[in-house]
Amino acid sequence: MECVGLDRLDELMSIKSDNLDYTLFSWSAQSGLNPIDAVSADGVYVTDADGKRHLDFSSQLMNMNLGHGHKTVLDAIRDQLDKLQFVFPGMATEPRGELGKKLAQLAPGSLSKTFFTNGGADAIENAIKMARAVTGRHKIITKFRSYHGATYGAISAGGDPRRHPVDRDRLPGVVHVEDPYCYRCPWSQQPDSCAMECAAHVERVIGFENPQNVAAVIMEGESGSSGCIKYPPGYLKRVREFTAKHGILLIIDEVMSGFGRCGQWFAIQNANVVPDMIVIAKGLTAGYVPMGGVIVSEAIAAHFDSTPLPCGLTYSGHALAAAAGLGAIHAYEEGNFIEEARKKGAYIEKKVAELAAKFKCIGDFRNTGMLGCLELVKNRDTKEPVVEWNAPASEWGVMKEVMGIFRDEGLFTFVRWNFIFIAPPLPISYEDIDKGLGIIAKGLERVESSL
Repeated sequence: MECVGLDRLDELMSIKSDNLDYTLFSWSAQSGLNPIDAVSADGVYVTDADGKRHLDFSSQLMNMNLGHGHKTVLDAIRDQLDKLQFVFPGMATEPRGELGKKLAQLAPGSLSKTFFTNGGADAIENAIKMARAVTGRHKIITKFRSYHGATYGAISAGGDPRRHPVDRDRLPGVVHVEDPYCYRCPWSQQPDSCAMECAAHVERVIGFENPQNVAAVIMEGESGSSGCIKYPPGYLKRVREFTAKHGILLIIDEVMSGFGRCGQWFAIQNANVVPDMIVIAKGLTAGYVPMGGVIVSEAIAAHFDSTPLPCGLTYSGHALAAAAGLGAIHAYEEGNFIEEARKKGAYIEKKVAELAAKFKCIGDFRNTGMLGCLELVKNRDTKEPVVEWNAPASEWGVMKEVMGIFRDEGLFTFVRWNFIFIAPPLPISYEDIDKGLGIIAKGLERVESSL
């Protein structure tokens, strides 16, 4: 640890104990936790109270797209602090209007107006509200292997197993469909003979549920924490075609996949599809200030010209958050990070292919831009996972050891079941990509030795 005074040393030592004694941590049994006690961060590194640096290989929760301490975003926040910090959302402010205008320029098609929220979960909630208000219908179609947030409506919309403890109280009207999971195709099709049964399945379910009752289909622009499950070519276009046919709104969740993460401003642009709404958060401000939003089409916006919008949040359009969003978008543009994500993503894919040639436990690697995931298996032929989907933490076995190796080696990345995620900040250097993959290789060695 660097030399510090005794008072400061006491402060640093109390960080972890105060957090554990007086706060609650997400998604965890609280006993036995040992969180990193972060005291500073810069670029792609987070420094703990002992002075140890941790390479951030998953952009925290895939939201710190610009890394830590980016000057352009910090300056934008500082400048706004001296002008206007907050007014209630019924007032107009310069940063709110400028951010809305900028998003209209970046979004595809006629998506032109944004309702701002505090994050991704409440953006999903409000997208559902608007879809039901506009269509007069109530059913929402979503995927089983998806995650849309932790509030009641959002967690009901997602199929993530974290919803199970609150299933009794979940939002009515949500219907889940199978995923286009090519590596584990539910219809046992092979990539070279794919008949797109996954897309036909969605249309069949809509038929079973009565299209006149379905308000919206919600899908991620690119799958994230469920395992980066890639859409087969043409899938989203098929979904768009039959949602349009039945007057069903298509809502695309870009909370994790947006703002350069997948090599475009929005991952849906990789599919050349224009939805009716885009849900945003995370990369919108690159994590510097909480903010989300729902970008809607001109047709949806026009519906509320004479009908009151049934949405409201105290901090909607918060001036500091909007300034952070403008700063982040400026940083993406000046750093050419959209193109950089494509280049570095291709580099990561090449290096992971080299790892796959060495480690037979790598069953699949799915990546778009810089949102990727290793899927680990016991046997490539049977595809038996190292840890089963939805297994409780007590059954993660060797993957817990892998997480310990990463912690010891100074790597922070998202590990879940048999998935290891690779989603570093877009400005990461190639040297640090190699460093992170080198540490992951040490974890893979441990997995191989356990098989």
